[in-house]
Amino acid sequence: MVDNLVIAPEIASALADGSPVVAMETTVFTHGLPAPLHMEVADGMRRAIRDEGAVPAVIGIVGGRARIGLDDAEIEHLATASDVLKISRRDIAFVMSRGRDGGTTVAGTVFLAALAGIRILATGGIGGVHRRVEDTMDVSGDLDELARSPVAVVCAGAKVILDLPRTLEYLETRGVPVVGFETDDFPAFYTRSSGLRAPCRLDGPESVAAMMAAHWSLGPAGGMVIANPPPSDSALDAGELETAIADALVKARSEGVSGAALTPYLLDRLGEITGGRSLKTNAALLVNNAGLGARIACAYHKSSAEPSG
Repeated sequence: MVDNLVIAPEIASALADGSPVVAMETTVFTHGLPAPLHMEVADGMRRAIRDEGAVPAVIGIVGGRARIGLDDAEIEHLATASDVLKISRRDIAFVMSRGRDGGTTVAGTVFLAALAGIRILATGGIGGVHRRVEDTMDVSGDLDELARSPVAVVCAGAKVILDLPRTLEYLETRGVPVVGFETDDFPAFYTRSSGLRAPCRLDGPESVAAMMAAHWSLGPAGGMVIANPPPSDSALDAGELETAIADALVKARSEGVSGAALTPYLLDRLGEITGGRSLKTNAALLVNNAGLGARIACAYHKSSAEPSG
């Protein structure tokens, strides 16, 4: 991996100093949000991380090389090029061997962040167990990667288009802690509550940092999910969304959309059905999660730097 893993000087310096770093995935910009919103959100997330005292590390693959800390030109290239692939962990070796460009999903980003030694990732919503999984066997690679790699993912829960009870059950089976940040409810991406209780609740970045330290002090362990509800002034109504999702799923089945193409298809349909309001919510929660990820990273850095005893 040495020849194909390039860590930007600012990120390498921060990691060497033990300074707080927050990873960001790239499929949000390459496959998730339309132009020009994708670049506005990329800038907003990085600014939110820096404003809280941490260093943003945007992760993606450019010309077959995994880049930890993309610069402005590389982000814009991945966000605007027409042949950028959507990269989960399983796809990394193929993209590298072919010298291709790729936007990394949560799973791909968590894997690469862990290789670089980054402990925090801020994103929108994780993938999970899809509805009708008994017919499709469609389970996001995000879940197993969270069980393998020691990275805490700050997100607005799991995407609302998923089977959320089964997603939480899968995470429990794989031993991944799920924290409701200052909430008793598990959020559902666009909505502040899925109607499901979060397995545990923590208030304040310092409490999350302490749990992270405890989790990783026990020996080899995977990641964590820090579920942060979307801002109340931009969250959508759960009942309205459920009706929209049902319509979108019917249309997806009629058009034969499945696999990796299903999530972006459904999110696009929800954008159309809600008149663009879901896109505004998505943008707001991404920036919100970036800021929280930075506060947690700073608290974790501070606690790690303090002498014990």
